[in-house]
Amino acid sequence: MTFSKLGLSSPITRALEELGYQKPTTIQTKAIPVALEGRDLIAAAQTGTGKTASFVLPILEKLNQGETQRKKRIRALVVVPTRELAIQVESKVADYGKHLNLTSAAIFGGVDEKPQKQRLIEGVDVLVATPGRLIDLYGQRAVYFEEVEVLVLDEADRMLDMGFIEDINKIIARLPEDVQNLLFSATLSNKVRDLAKTAVHNAFEISIAANAASKSNIEQWLITVDKDKKSALLSHLIKENQWDQALIFIETKHGAAKLVSQLEKRDIKAEAFHSGRSQAIREQLLADFKSGKIQYLVATGVAARGIDIDELSRVVNYDLPFPADEYVHRIGRTGRADAKGEAISLVSKDNFKNLCMIESRLGHLIERREVEGFVPNKPVPISILNYVPKHKRQ
Repeated sequence: MTFSKLGLSSPITRALEELGYQKPTTIQTKAIPVALEGRDLIAAAQTGTGKTASFVLPILEKLNQGETQRKKRIRALVVVPTRELAIQVESKVADYGKHLNLTSAAIFGGVDEKPQKQRLIEGVDVLVATPGRLIDLYGQRAVYFEEVEVLVLDEADRMLDMGFIEDINKIIARLPEDVQNLLFSATLSNKVRDLAKTAVHNAFEISIAANAASKSNIEQWLITVDKDKKSALLSHLIKENQWDQALIFIETKHGAAKLVSQLEKRDIKAEAFHSGRSQAIREQLLADFKSGKIQYLVATGVAARGIDIDELSRVVNYDLPFPADEYVHRIGRTGRADAKGEAISLVSKDNFKNLCMIESRLGHLIERREVEGFVPNKPVPISILNYVPKHKRQ
């Protein structure tokens, strides 16, 4: 299967070839023809499966036939949960559409709104936005929705988890009735399905989440270790294995700063990436990490869906995440586009419940390893694949 056989025109397929895209992924093969038909779509697709192209490419194909008619108008709207994801998606729009005469922009909070308002004045074909800033600029009449032809809700489950449902409903209520709706989510939870009932009617549904949750190209393994030995173990792994690069996930901002300091004492240079740092600093950290200038980035969950690096060697779960789906998002940062990747988790006894839920989600146990000198005094029990949290038990 080639991209041209999916119904995409030569300017778009040429851009894809120049970017090194050889063949469409599963989600792209299934979603692009449906979107090109103008049908509403609900798709469950994990991070790293190529879902961004699944909606960006048909949008570009559709919009290439016309142009914005008036100032402050937009023709396609992509709503995303985080600033990093807004920047990432908009960059893909620019990359895929570089041979088309279309414009795009990203708007998000945490930065001065004036340049964003200025960018909208002449009209934008594809706008990628976080909900809060979009509602704010709409209220200021900096952007209008009458010409919107396509709405994409990307990472819908994440937006609901972050409490954006009210803003999303406000946006939907202000769009034209004949807009094409595309909803992408890592999971089709009850909350996502409730949202779909109001936003996406008579939709075609695609679900590849189960298959993508445990991608064979990502080597997953864990090391059992006592909680107070984690930073020493991480330092040992970095030095012993001479890791070229690692994205290290941790639960809190305070924990990120502490770990960076602990690594520094062992002559390992790392940077902390979290919501407490300014947008400008976060953008610079991402750029430096992508270029290899920064080898080790210690990030809170805010980065789980906002870092897009084609050749990231490995991710490390310094803390196991909750809920279990977050684990899948995190490991999806590596092994992108079917490349090889590695996902390592440092697991102590107090992580046992989270581990049970994650392995139940994956449908298999994660390979366990021990490192000499770090064998835990408090052993981690073998997981229960059918573990059910107390609040969900009948």
